[in-house]
Amino acid sequence: MTLAECARLGWEELDVIIVTGDAYVDHPAFGAAVIGRVLVGAGYRTGIIAQPDWRDPSAFMVLGRPRLFFGVTAGNLDSMVCHYTAQRKLRHDDAFTPGGRAGKRPDRACVIYAQMLRRCFKGVRIVLGGIEASLRRLPHYDYWSDTVRNSVLLDAKADALVYGMGERGVLELARGLAAGKEIEELADTRGVVTTTREIRVRDAVLLPPFEKVREAGAFFEYDHLVRSRYEEQVLYMPHGGRYLRHNPPAAPFTTEELDAIYALPFARRPHPSYKERIPAYEQIKDSMVSHRGCFGGCHFCALAMHQGKTIQSRSEASLVAEAERMAADEGFSGVITDVGGPTANMYGMRCRRGMSMRCGRRSCLFPERCAYLVSDHTAHLRVLEALKKVPGVRKVFVASGVRHDLALEDDWYIRELAEKYVGGQLKLAPEHTQPVPLKLMGKPGIEVYEEFVERFTEYSRRAGKKQRVVPYILVGHPGTTLNDAIELARYLKRRNLKVDQVQEFTPTPMTVSTCMYFTGRDYETGARIHVPKGREVRLQKALVQWYKGENRKYVIEALRRAGREELMKEFG
Repeated sequence: MTLAECARLGWEELDVIIVTGDAYVDHPAFGAAVIGRVLVGAGYRTGIIAQPDWRDPSAFMVLGRPRLFFGVTAGNLDSMVCHYTAQRKLRHDDAFTPGGRAGKRPDRACVIYAQMLRRCFKGVRIVLGGIEASLRRLPHYDYWSDTVRNSVLLDAKADALVYGMGERGVLELARGLAAGKEIEELADTRGVVTTTREIRVRDAVLLPPFEKVREAGAFFEYDHLVRSRYEEQVLYMPHGGRYLRHNPPAAPFTTEELDAIYALPFARRPHPSYKERIPAYEQIKDSMVSHRGCFGGCHFCALAMHQGKTIQSRSEASLVAEAERMAADEGFSGVITDVGGPTANMYGMRCRRGMSMRCGRRSCLFPERCAYLVSDHTAHLRVLEALKKVPGVRKVFVASGVRHDLALEDDWYIRELAEKYVGGQLKLAPEHTQPVPLKLMGKPGIEVYEEFVERFTEYSRRAGKKQRVVPYILVGHPGTTLNDAIELARYLKRRNLKVDQVQEFTPTPMTVSTCMYFTGRDYETGARIHVPKGREVRLQKALVQWYKGENRKYVIEALRRAGREELMKEFG
């Protein structure tokens, strides 16, 4: 992070400098740290400028000019999601900043950082990456401006954009540039988006121009076209006399490749220059990433467009070795707080047709389970058991998401979870109770959730443990009416479930649900659907949290709006 640190390593010049909107935490849960470690492991001298003051040019010049390129990322979160609530109100904290303070990164950080670098270093190469760039790599609906915005690559005037889990793309660009090539000569790199003057691929897909996808009707068709073709074909979009070129995603990692990444010498702690705690680090410092990818296909989630559907799992030996390194740290509490990934119980699962196969299904579980899915939970349980046996490890928990419909296929898994790997409460995401919202979310019916809860509760009782399942609820999703929210609230009230974790739907780039929000159409059928906005979303949330005194007036308003005054007494 400083020239003095470079000097101690004998580095007179840096090959790559990463500019990030997060504080620098050298932990494998932080994207900038992973990319930095991979680059250094491949022999590239790499520096990090963390949370520079975007109003001060000198903050971007502290490490000089890189030999190959600047890598720019907004951090582990999209900067707009980081800054604003679903009601577009300013957040007052930032978990990825020392002290949790807000205001250390700009709105649309990728664009602002890239513009400042252009101002400071004429002609320098700039490569975008991270979640913000990945999900804004093509024209997309932007909730905060309520418009369809262009690719962030064009807005930032960067040279290339690496999307997804970017290790392969970043390394290929670094190797090519180090060999004397230019970005244009590396334009066929998978997982990379660039601009070009001509179409050079025979079977490419020509997308409509940006100007033509800015209206809801055209955007609906465009989104379907992108989603159905991007995995296999090169996409070209004409814009301003040039073309935006979007290559298919990089190949998934093998177990051996993933093990090699997580074996890199992460310090597993923030840079020593920080004097205050970093909340996001405190939450994940004793957790472990067991795999990448998710085949759940929830419509409000963009994970498949970023990490992909293919599950890429680390080996048991790799995870045990990491646990041994954690246990050797004098600050380790003896508790591994989480072993998982986007969905914990997908570890080790695969498609019978092989990792390289692509298919048109967005979910392997919804609306029905795919016959090609190999969904054995044995590997996950075996890893958890092995980690428990590591000297210095007292407990191992599964705290990241568990897909309950998948878990129902294996009663042994539910029993083991209840008896050994849950610390008092298990968080699950039924999201809603009503059939129409659940279908539009791509989630199973509430009866599936109820069956899991029944089994988990019974196994907890037999083990002599008082444990409960805490449901995550999502309100305001496209297709959800006030009557749906009322029935959800009645369901929770009858069961005395006072849920604190209620999320208001936020239309984030590149999700199916965001397309439905913008276009007002069911993604599968094209039929018109109700899209709650503004105050109605506030009323839906108040219904779900009816037990809070400050919500009473909103509950009354919601019941009156829906013509359900007969329920006034039921809600007290």
